[in-house]
Amino acid sequence: MNRQRLFVGSCFALVATSVCFGVVGAIMATLKEQFVLSNEQVGWIGGAALWGFTISIFVLGPLCDVLGMRNLLRFAVLCHALGTLLMIFATGFWTLFFGALILALGNGTVEAACNPLVATVYPDQKTKKLNQFHVWFPGGILIGGVASFLLDKMGWSADAGFALWQLKLALILVPTVVYGIVFAGQKFPATERVQSGVSFGGMVEGALARPLFLILLACMAITASLELGPNRWVPAVLEAGGMPGILVLAWISGLMAVLRFFAGPVVHRLSPTGILVASAILSGIGLYWLSFAETIGMAFLSATVFAVGVCYFWPTMLGVTSERVPKSGALGLALMGGMGMLIVGMVTAPQMGRIADRYLHGQLVQERAETVAVLEKVAETYPVLAENAQQPFKGEILGAVDDVKNVLTQAQTGELPEGSTANALRSAVKNVPPGEAAAAITETINKKVLGPADNYGGRMSFRYVAPFSIVIIIVFGVLYLRDRAAGGYKAETLTTGEEPKTPEKTEET
Repeated sequence: MNRQRLFVGSCFALVATSVCFGVVGAIMATLKEQFVLSNEQVGWIGGAALWGFTISIFVLGPLCDVLGMRNLLRFAVLCHALGTLLMIFATGFWTLFFGALILALGNGTVEAACNPLVATVYPDQKTKKLNQFHVWFPGGILIGGVASFLLDKMGWSADAGFALWQLKLALILVPTVVYGIVFAGQKFPATERVQSGVSFGGMVEGALARPLFLILLACMAITASLELGPNRWVPAVLEAGGMPGILVLAWISGLMAVLRFFAGPVVHRLSPTGILVASAILSGIGLYWLSFAETIGMAFLSATVFAVGVCYFWPTMLGVTSERVPKSGALGLALMGGMGMLIVGMVTAPQMGRIADRYLHGQLVQERAETVAVLEKVAETYPVLAENAQQPFKGEILGAVDDVKNVLTQAQTGELPEGSTANALRSAVKNVPPGEAAAAITETINKKVLGPADNYGGRMSFRYVAPFSIVIIIVFGVLYLRDRAAGGYKAETLTTGEEPKTPEKTEET
């Protein structure tokens, strides 16, 4: 068994997972325009790219010992390839949704196989090696984000056969091929739980019968929501405000990767529960500050605090679970990762989209005069300019005009209709006819009407998530104080049989 190659392959597999996360986040604003979707619909697509993770990790994680890590990783390669292609050739919401879901199945399978793999091949360095392994989640987001930004600057034309957003999705295939090759022909070990003689029933009991595990499981839902929910929306929200959102996400991810890689060897020797307390405090402050970011300088400063806060959440939660509840084995790690992605995908990401839609519409209503004025310009100008367009584009332009007229008709007898007003503006931007007059109208929509409203709605969704940090500050604080009272944080290790052995305490914070 070549444990170094297995570790490198695991890192590349996690890069594929994180590039998925970064690229899908980078194209969310584009998907709204390309397919005329609401924030909530895009939230469901972004969410599917997360909660689908839960399906595979809940189903396959507990069966890791039976199916084998090799077979799980083969399935992951298939999902990453198929999901990417399905999204690239999508025709609407549902194709995008199911493509994102299949991608997430691959992501969850990587997590289901690689977390116990790393913990097994490095049994005496679990938290350290899991932190080093999870360097490549923000590292992959950084790679995907920077690559997406560079593609934006290249002036790519759809005339080349693929739109820019499709080319960005194709980036996922690169690390997928690499980790498939690295793992090819390798010998994989049995999990630590199997090697220690703990039965499957003992693993289930070790997880679900331990109050500490259930507490950690609930906290995982919050830590994941604080980290992954906002990160999913950062590019779209900031770009709506005229800021380089993808660069801010790349900065967050790059800073997380650097901290995990360089500070990890020091941090892993400190009290993990103390690390979690500090992380909860900084993440809450950073995210709340980010919700007020209206300039690029404030965005980067608040994002820096946020990145330091969320940096150690995921690997430390997995490390604590593996060290303090070792009998939970692959099941415990699968439940932890699955719970985090489930809540973010099914609750946090869509609800943030719903909150953003509500506040976006409120801004459009507040600026009713300007909103109605630009809609009227579209209704007056587009039909004339459409005469110079060819079919089927002419029909799409006139379809956008119909959407605008329906909104104006409803506005004459009451309030601007919620949802359809923003979508009518997006349709006008997507289906802009040739001519300087139409270009001026879309610039007004993006910079003075829809863009600022979209930015405000997104920032308000950040503000709703931030206070959840208070809950985990309290929980992790109690766990930290209990560790201090007991003489310091103590990890448990499994020996032959089912009884855990408690080694000497580690260095305290």
